[in-house]
Amino acid sequence: MKVRLKIWRQPLGNNLQGAFAHYSLEAVNPDMSFLEMLDLLNDQLVLKGEEPVAFDSDCREGICGSCSLMINGKPHGPGYGITTCQLYMRRFKDNEEIIVEPFRSRAFPVIKDLVVDRSAFDRIMQAGGYISVSAGQAPEANSIPIPHPIAEKAFDAAHCIGCGACVAACKNGSASLFVGAKITHLSLLPQGQPERRRRVLQMVEQADKEGFGACSFTKACEAVCPKAISVEVISRMHREYLISVLQRKLGWID
Repeated sequence: MKVRLKIWRQPLGNNLQGAFAHYSLEAVNPDMSFLEMLDLLNDQLVLKGEEPVAFDSDCREGICGSCSLMINGKPHGPGYGITTCQLYMRRFKDNEEIIVEPFRSRAFPVIKDLVVDRSAFDRIMQAGGYISVSAGQAPEANSIPIPHPIAEKAFDAAHCIGCGACVAACKNGSASLFVGAKITHLSLLPQGQPERRRRVLQMVEQADKEGFGACSFTKACEAVCPKAISVEVISRMHREYLISVLQRKLGWID
């Protein structure tokens, strides 16, 4: 099959203006993944002495979330519950024009071409998305019973791979689905209880510092999440944050 590509190209460096470049690619196998198609394009660009298109990828198994691209205006492209590396060319029509852009958000500055800086997510996790208390030796697995519905909810939230699709789809550039998933995961499990209140305060306030917008609950994030994270985690985050703010005002939290 043949595809026509309209790809955002942006030089490396601050304040350098990017622009769309047009490419035509033939002999594309419909069973290729989208990233393999970009590999094919880059091979041809290199043979012609042109600079290849820069894009992120790592595991190519839908786990790491690094292959975050905006394809035809949608994070990770057509389909639901998949990352870009799980998107196959058979989803597109022969000779279709495909528009490929980087995730656009003030908190995700473009580094080069399709590569954006998502270290803001790392700083949010460093603000509280962990368990630092000493738990001693690992207890026997069944010594702390967790009801099955609670374990399932925690596991669902833990599916978040931090790809940033939720931010890219949100008209406000909100990271609430990401932060809510991380807070929900640990707030439901006994290991997360000692730091539960400080965690939500620090992570939400760090997200604000990074320039992410507020949530207006349009559910655009849920619609594009490759791991089908529910907006219920945002509701839980708001409840956790409200309780924690009140406890801080009462002096129960430093």
